[in-house]
Amino acid sequence: MNLRELKEIIAGGESEQIDFKSSFGKEVIETLCAFANHKGGVVFVGIEDSGRVIGVTCGLETIQGWINQIKQSTAPSIIPNIELATLDGKQVAVIRVGEFPVKPVACRDRYFKRVANSNHRLSLTEIANLHLQSLQLSWDSYMDAGSTLADLDRGKVQMFLKRVKEGGRLRVGGEWQALLGKLGYLKEGLPTHAAMLLFGRNDPAYALHIGRFKTAATIIDDRMIRGTLFHVVEESMKFILSHLKVAFEITGEIERREIYEYPLPALRELLLNAVVHRDYTSPVDIQIKIFDTAITFFNPGKLFGDLTIEKLKGDDYQSRTRNKLIAEAFYLTRDIEKYGSGFIRVRGEIRSYPTMEFAYEESGDGFIVTLSYQQQKISSASVSSEGINEGINEGINEGISLLLKHIKNAPGRRIPHVADSLGISAKTIERWIADLKRQGRIEYRGSKKAGGYYAVNAKGQNGHKE
Repeated sequence: MNLRELKEIIAGGESEQIDFKSSFGKEVIETLCAFANHKGGVVFVGIEDSGRVIGVTCGLETIQGWINQIKQSTAPSIIPNIELATLDGKQVAVIRVGEFPVKPVACRDRYFKRVANSNHRLSLTEIANLHLQSLQLSWDSYMDAGSTLADLDRGKVQMFLKRVKEGGRLRVGGEWQALLGKLGYLKEGLPTHAAMLLFGRNDPAYALHIGRFKTAATIIDDRMIRGTLFHVVEESMKFILSHLKVAFEITGEIERREIYEYPLPALRELLLNAVVHRDYTSPVDIQIKIFDTAITFFNPGKLFGDLTIEKLKGDDYQSRTRNKLIAEAFYLTRDIEKYGSGFIRVRGEIRSYPTMEFAYEESGDGFIVTLSYQQQKISSASVSSEGINEGINEGINEGISLLLKHIKNAPGRRIPHVADSLGISAKTIERWIADLKRQGRIEYRGSKKAGGYYAVNAKGQNGHKE
């Protein structure tokens, strides 16, 4: 490294791959360990954090002693490259280490990784993930202990293969076992974690908790959704749709144009992101909260690999996949269009929603995404404050009208049957039924256990009004 390069690096300050230390000690070794667990880096000894050169006194014996300390303090042992340089008449030690091929490297039984310009101590989950990542493996690719082919639902497998064939991203043919083996969902003829999450006969232990909130502490409706992952995605979307406000725009066409308060492709993208990228070794559930003017998606597991919040803000970030086989399944069925394009697509979808904001952050041991708005979009042309409430109420009234029509066509049914038929939550149906009863348009007839709802002008089988 020549003098010019050295000055340019120091002028740039500490970073993801550059660190300054005034003297050699355990912090130097921890930093080298963090570099080895990331992309490699250089520690300059004899420079303060501010970049001021103070120099260091060392000779060949000192350098050899440092190398021995580094080797003895790390496992697997790091053997750095150390050279001396002169800057402003003072000696500086340049200690360089590359990225270690099999991670993680420990420093006195502790593990570190470089994040921005500091060392981050790894948790047990991060240690396991880093090891799998270095082996180019993922947790979902390992065999599910104790599971056999009998634990897979053939119907779910066949539906998956049918969708893959229709998607056109993979030629499907031959025995299903051979195809699942080729794709990695079977190892030595036995199901992997991914196979059980996608096609298991019994519902996995993992759940998605979704709710409609009036305030942070007031829950209007909530549901715990369990099942294999394709089922969880579809049921969650149904719940979300049942609680979205809808405005209707008169365009001069035969039918009115529906304008949902959020772009539906963006919501589906964020839901898929939570399901595909969650940490399935965590006992915490995925949580979706729907508020009056915001919706949040929380999934356990921080950003994977070297992906950061700052990198996500650009449209050229590199995809980092925690669950490779699960991601592949949703890609083959065309639920995911392209790896690493999810947030780009969300940003594209909300551009036509002028007051909508898209925010995301790491929170605790997870990742939370929020879509929020100040004014609901009620026109494809523009958003203004006038008519917002009218559009909201019209959307709600449309749902109530749909319910009334259903009761007229299928009289005598109770709330659970109506909710299943319409794909709308029972609590939403309860609210709409209460409105229709107040308006005198429906009534409950029969016993509490065997009765059901009827339109008030509906006639019985004998032709008389009941």
